[in-house]
Amino acid sequence: MHTTDQKEILSLAYYDHEDKVLLAVDCIIFGFDQEELKILLVKRGFEPEKGKWSLIGGFLKKEEDLDIAAIRVLHHLTGLHDIYMEQLYTYSKVDRDPAYRTLSVAYYALIDIGKHDKELIKKNSAQWFSLKDAPNLIFDHNAMVERAMARLRRRALSKPIGFELLPEKFTMRQLQKLYEAIMGKKLDKRNFISKFNSFDILIKLDEKDMSSSKKGAFLYKFNEEKYNRKVEEGFSFKI
Repeated sequence: MHTTDQKEILSLAYYDHEDKVLLAVDCIIFGFDQEELKILLVKRGFEPEKGKWSLIGGFLKKEEDLDIAAIRVLHHLTGLHDIYMEQLYTYSKVDRDPAYRTLSVAYYALIDIGKHDKELIKKNSAQWFSLKDAPNLIFDHNAMVERAMARLRRRALSKPIGFELLPEKFTMRQLQKLYEAIMGKKLDKRNFISKFNSFDILIKLDEKDMSSSKKGAFLYKFNEEKYNRKVEEGFSFKI
């Protein structure tokens, strides 16, 4: 008969015969500069594909779950906490990374460009690119970006996710420009403003942004507390 310790050793030995793979976390980081939707990319500093542009990523550590790993990677590059992020998809093609058998779980994140740590970006050889001018990426990272954009468009139509990309105070023009950037098309100004006013989830401030005209444009804030309360009551946000 086996003792309890012997049974545990035999049980653990079962795992030794299984294949070992690496698990990576790759992050698609979107930002908005009040005119364009941008993506944060990093120049790869090691082989394979050294010197080419890549999404920011890292490997899962033994003591982490996936969300914690993604938070670590995002904080390392941006210096930000409490970033909006969603797990996107798992990429597992056998030959996706020529160096080693690696699975990647992709996340996408939304940040206010004005709040990130610019020195960290520079230190990590990272750079913001307009989505339409972004370079070709390594491995399957282009496919990750395409899937993230499709998810972002769906989310933006059904919940006020876009506010994560704006500063705390913004103009209606900035809000419209953001949604146009996400949707990839021009929106009718009158209909857009009417739609958002009907949601009753914005706070109009007494302050104005004087940078765009002599008359200025009123600033707004997103009323998250009111939005959450309305959702509990059955409110449906739909652009």
